[in-house]
Amino acid sequence: QPQLVESGGGLVQPGGSLRLSCAASGFTLKRYTIGWFRQAPGKEREGVSCISRSGGSTNYSDSVKGRFTISRDNAENTVYLQMNSLKPEDTAVYYCAADWDGTCQDSGMDYWGKGTLVTVSS
Repeated sequence: QPQLVESGGGLVQPGGSLRLSCAASGFTLKRYTIGWFRQAPGKEREGVSCISRSGGSTNYSDSVKGRFTISRDNAENTVYLQMNSLKPEDTAVYYCAADWDGTCQDSGMDYWGKGTLVTVSS
């Protein structure tokens, strides 16, 4: 059964860093575009970053551009999100999702993880 499991969330001070991992099982990760999404308390879920099947193409939301880096290790069936210079407004539950079509849109993702909480606070 296809499954995505996020890890690496936690409490970090403003300006700190975290690296999130998204481990896939039950399907071949390299065949899917992978996206990271987040949902802050009281807000709608939003896209953060996407990475193509090969890893050769990435994109980021304006709010995280220059601070977050998405990468993937297809041999390890894992995708990462390196988050630097974290701000309180980055506080959210972070989800990874897999997309067969490559569009990386929230409504079109095929598989979702259950999320990992990131809290940025002093």
